[in-house]
Amino acid sequence: MERELNDQQLVRRQKAKELEEKGIYPYGNAYERTSDSKKIRDAYGECTKEELEEKAVEVSIAGRIMSKRRMGKIGFMHIQDRYGNIQVVVNKQVVGEDVYEIFKASDIGDIIGVKGLVIKTDSGELSVKAQEYTHLVKALTPLPEKFHGLTDKEERYRRRYVDLIMNEDSKRVAFQRPMILKTVRDYMDSQGFTEVETPVLTTLLTGASARPFVTHHNAQDIDMYMRIALELSLKRLLVGGMEAVYEIGRTFRNEGMDPMHNPEFTMMEAYLAYSNLEGMMDLTEGLFQTVADKMGKDTFHFLGHDVKVKAPFKRVSMVEAIKEQTGIDFKKEMTLEEASAIAKEHGIEVESHFTVGHIINAFFEKYVEETLIDPTFLYGHPVEISPLTRANMEDPRFVDRFELFIAGKEFANAYTELNDPDDQLSRFEEQLRQRELGNDEANDIDMDFIEALEYGMPPAGGIGYGIDRMVMFFTESESIRDVILFPTMKQRGE
Repeated sequence: MERELNDQQLVRRQKAKELEEKGIYPYGNAYERTSDSKKIRDAYGECTKEELEEKAVEVSIAGRIMSKRRMGKIGFMHIQDRYGNIQVVVNKQVVGEDVYEIFKASDIGDIIGVKGLVIKTDSGELSVKAQEYTHLVKALTPLPEKFHGLTDKEERYRRRYVDLIMNEDSKRVAFQRPMILKTVRDYMDSQGFTEVETPVLTTLLTGASARPFVTHHNAQDIDMYMRIALELSLKRLLVGGMEAVYEIGRTFRNEGMDPMHNPEFTMMEAYLAYSNLEGMMDLTEGLFQTVADKMGKDTFHFLGHDVKVKAPFKRVSMVEAIKEQTGIDFKKEMTLEEASAIAKEHGIEVESHFTVGHIINAFFEKYVEETLIDPTFLYGHPVEISPLTRANMEDPRFVDRFELFIAGKEFANAYTELNDPDDQLSRFEEQLRQRELGNDEANDIDMDFIEALEYGMPPAGGIGYGIDRMVMFFTESESIRDVILFPTMKQRGE
């Protein structure tokens, strides 16, 4: 495919040809490194110029040229590795005229290797004085300007590779995410949980209320769903006696994109036999406290709020929170007609499949959700919006469920799990009725799961965490696209 190249790209391609003519492969071979910018700073950053001259420490490093200047027969450049930048000093009298010419012809963005001595310049900057200079990779396209970078956020996400080169904050988040995930795993393992893997492709739409992505299995000639949740497979493992299991995995929901939502995202679900809602609250407080400790602080600036992570978290029921904000008491029993009339008075649209429980949830979303700033366990959801949750023993209109909210956003969803197979089947059947009434996010009936429950699932607590949102919070990022290396993007031109 023919591409139109600009003048800078044409010049760089010509330089690549000139390197080949000198017997230098423009696109790199292996290069043995003995150090990096972090090791050098940590070990020698406090040394004086004279101490370094006496030590005569030799290192071999490699990285991308990020800046370059020459003063006669001496050149200076900063090269970037995964830990940051370090200055390299290239002296023509040391490396030789031929090598110095290669250095002179290099461009910002090229990748080089340098073997030399750790020094401090007269200005006090920690540097490596090159004794050997090796061209490794020719960059055929120039980097964005240093002080402008990728100012278009859409282009930052599309060309993440350039974003990581130019944006230190993006690189910080990219490295902090796996560190946070490791901390989560270590914590769960320390609590006696076993990490497992369950299928991504399913034949039934179960585990959450969401529209799925549909794919096709050629060998069996059947349509399948990309999973929208991890739940039912993990609960089968409780039946099998594994007792404490968790999974961190990609989940797919065919929904819109905004700063809090990406159609492909990461969840962690965990299930603990012989536990309940209180156990999931304790687990969550411990998890968030552990990650905060790993990050080295207890207060995080998130979506315009300074939020402190300190147990115990606030606990409030949904109907109590609604009453506090609106004065309406949904704890009292009322008919659908009465609830619909109240909803109409408050400008809430009542859809065809709505029950009183759906109206209560609509009030919560309109009046309460954005007010929950400090970490808050919001519990007592209506049974109609919680098809997999055990009903509250004292008031079966509501279920033993909580959501964790921080800065007005949901971070986790937990249950005292439903393990009555007859009750579960009736909930599935109600989901089908809702689908007939127009709810395109209603669940299928999973008869194999019903059969599993008939073998007996121990009482259990279960929880699902939005890992991407957790990373957003702990890295103080404002968009889910900032914490997913390759987020889903609209096609160019749309």
